[in-house]
Amino acid sequence: MDAGISNAGLSFGIALAPQPLAEADMRHVLARTEPLWADLRGERVFVTGGTGFFGLWMAESFLHANRALGLRAQLTLLSRAPERFARRAPRVAADPAVSLLAGDVRSFAFPPGQFAHVLHAATDAVVPVASLPEDQYTAIVEGTARVLEFAQRAGSVRFLLTSSGAVYGPQPRTLPRIGEEHPFAPVDLGNKDVYTRGKRAAESLCLAHGGSGLCCTIARGFAFYGPHLPLRAHFAAGNFLADALDGKAIAIGGDGTPLRSYLYAADLAVWLWTILLRGAPARAYNVGSEQAVSIRELAERTVANVQPGLPVQIARPAADQLPSRYVPSTERARSELGLESLIGLDEAMRRTASWYRGLDA
Repeated sequence: MDAGISNAGLSFGIALAPQPLAEADMRHVLARTEPLWADLRGERVFVTGGTGFFGLWMAESFLHANRALGLRAQLTLLSRAPERFARRAPRVAADPAVSLLAGDVRSFAFPPGQFAHVLHAATDAVVPVASLPEDQYTAIVEGTARVLEFAQRAGSVRFLLTSSGAVYGPQPRTLPRIGEEHPFAPVDLGNKDVYTRGKRAAESLCLAHGGSGLCCTIARGFAFYGPHLPLRAHFAAGNFLADALDGKAIAIGGDGTPLRSYLYAADLAVWLWTILLRGAPARAYNVGSEQAVSIRELAERTVANVQPGLPVQIARPAADQLPSRYVPSTERARSELGLESLIGLDEAMRRTASWYRGLDA
C-alpha cells in the first residue's frame, strides 16, 4: 500500500489547490450516474472527510449534478477546520447548497434534521500520521461508531463506509487479483497492522447495523490517481508525479517490482456514488482497477506522459522472487452494479499533470 495513493491518509500531503476539477471530468461522472440522482432530489446528504481526496471529488461531482439536474439537494460537509477547507476548495465552500460543519468525526455535534444519505470517508484522516498507532485505531473505530449513530438519529436510508483493500492483509503473490470473498489474513496484534485492524472493526460496526433499517454498504478502496493526488507524501504515484512536474529524475527506493493498479478519480466518483445509491445492503465492493503495473513501469509511464526524457533510477536489482501485489478483482462491482474502469492510467497521468500545472497558470 505504500506504492501509490490508497485511501489511507488521504488528507495529508494534498496541495492547497483552490482550482475546480475539470469540466470534462464532471461531465464524465454525471453521464454515468445520471439515473441515480433522482434519489437525491430535494434530499440532504452528509459527508465526512470532505477535505480528503475522496471527499473533494464527491463534493464537486455532487454540486455539478445538483446544478445540471436542478436537484435542489443539500450537502453538509464535516471538517475539523472549515476555514482551511474554504481556502482549499473555495467554490465548494461558497456554494449555497453546501453547509460546513466544524467538528471531529469522533465527537461532532449532530446537525438537526434528517439526512437521507451518509458517506463516511473520514476514517483515514482522523488523526495525523505521526500519532501513535493505537490512536489511529481508536479514531477509525470511534469515528465510524459516531457517524453510524448520527445516521440512525438522522433517519438515513443509506450509508457508505469507505474502507480499504488493506482489510485482506498481504495479498498472496500467486494471486493475480484479490476478491471480496478472499479470507482475511491474520494480522499482528501489535502496532504493525493497526490500520488493517481498524478498518476491519469499522466494517464490522457497519454490518452490525443490518437489522436497524439502515442500508450500509462498504467500498474497499485500492489505489487511485487524479487531481488532488497528494504530492511529496508517502505515495510513489504522487512522488513520481511531483518529480516529473519539477523536471527531476525519478528515484525508486526499491527494486521497482511491486505491482499496483490505479483507478482514475473521475471513475472513482462514479463507483462511490453508485455503491452508495445502488449497492446491496451489508455488501462490500472492491473499488479499483484490475490493470496491474509495476512500480518501475509506473515511473516510466509518468515520465512518458508528463516530462519525456527524465531518467528513472532504481536503487537495487530485482529479487529472484514473485513480486508483491496489491490488485483487486472487481468482478462483483462489474456484474452487480455495471461499474467499469474507463479512463486508463496514461490519460489519468496527463489529466492530473495538466490540472496541477494549471495551479501555477
